Amino acid sequence: MRNFYFYLIALLNCFAVFGQISNNDYNLDFQLFRGNIYKHTPDVAHLATGHPDGFLLSFNRKTNGSKEWHHYFNYPEFGFSLHSMNYNMKYLGTNYAIGAHFNFYFLKRHLLLRISQGIGMTTNPYDKESNNKNNAFGTKVLDNNYFLLQYQKKNLIGPIGIQTGFMLSHFSNGRFKAPNSGLNTYSFNFGLNYNFDKENEFIKSDSLPSKKSFREPIKYNLAFRTGRSEGPVVNLGQRQFYHIGLYADKRIGRKSTLQLGTDVFFSRYLRDYIKYVVVAKPKGQIVKPDVDYKRVGLFVGHELIINKLTIETQVGYYVYKPFKYEIDIYQRLGLKYYLHKNIFTGVGLKSHGARAEGIEVTLGTRL
Repeated sequence: MRNFYFYLIALLNCFAVFGQISNNDYNLDFQLFRGNIYKHTPDVAHLATGHPDGFLLSFNRKTNGSKEWHHYFNYPEFGFSLHSMNYNMKYLGTNYAIGAHFNFYFLKRHLLLRISQGIGMTTNPYDKESNNKNNAFGTKVLDNNYFLLQYQKKNLIGPIGIQTGFMLSHFSNGRFKAPNSGLNTYSFNFGLNYNFDKENEFIKSDSLPSKKSFREPIKYNLAFRTGRSEGPVVNLGQRQFYHIGLYADKRIGRKSTLQLGTDVFFSRYLRDYIKYVVVAKPKGQIVKPDVDYKRVGLFVGHELIINKLTIETQVGYYVYKPFKYEIDIYQRLGLKYYLHKNIFTGVGLKSHGARAEGIEVTLGTRL
């Protein structure tokens, strides 16, 4: 109950401050949530006992149709948010995160889908002596992403409206340092929004000439991805990894590009883990000392094109993996930004199911 009064006071203060803003391009929302931890692996069963709660404060900028992509995505919003999550569990503290997001609207702008990517911090990470039960967060700084699906009604009482729905939130360090089981939470939320204008005003004509077709011939891509990661055993050491992607893509419309290609993985932390397995033989696992740590995968993918920014999703299968580690299917979810029509950069998360392997920073070319 004390948390509720704290959040309510914060809400009123925020509305008082932002209510002075005269620019009609913005809106604000403040939400409370409460939920559960999803037990995605037996490793977090001892942590999935509390009911996380917290608040989400978001600042959104509207699009009005002044650019071509506004129309194709039904005038979305973009902005940033701050949220706090108290896990209400003695081994876990409170997590804080700040991130950038897009709001997409459906059903006459009453259904909202938000996708957010950001950075977080936990107050009670793993510590060998004082907090060795927290195998979810091995570092204080974390990666965070969350998804919202909500019903929203704006301008219900003057500039104030309501919104309610569900949120899925993920915190982990992307296997940057062990341990890193990460935590996924699903929660119900309810909140208020404040709009600085009474209704949306959309420009009905594009500022850019429309194209009859966005289809393109097949293009070929080379992507170089790198980062640092650590094996699943604490104190094995962080190692650089290098992932090389070669793939073809075919743009089939304004919003979509399909991909087909191969990945070659030089994940150097696996060499350390192989040495550990050879000596320790966890769960009776027998491995030859000279087993190859490299892997090769085939994948299919999709790019959701917004403007120069795209959302990339890929699913792959290892066709070469001598060392039996994780499952044979992997996924990649990331953001890509085109610096030039032939050069792109980005950041993404490679995982096996709900288990992260690494945060990849990408530089590539499309020819």
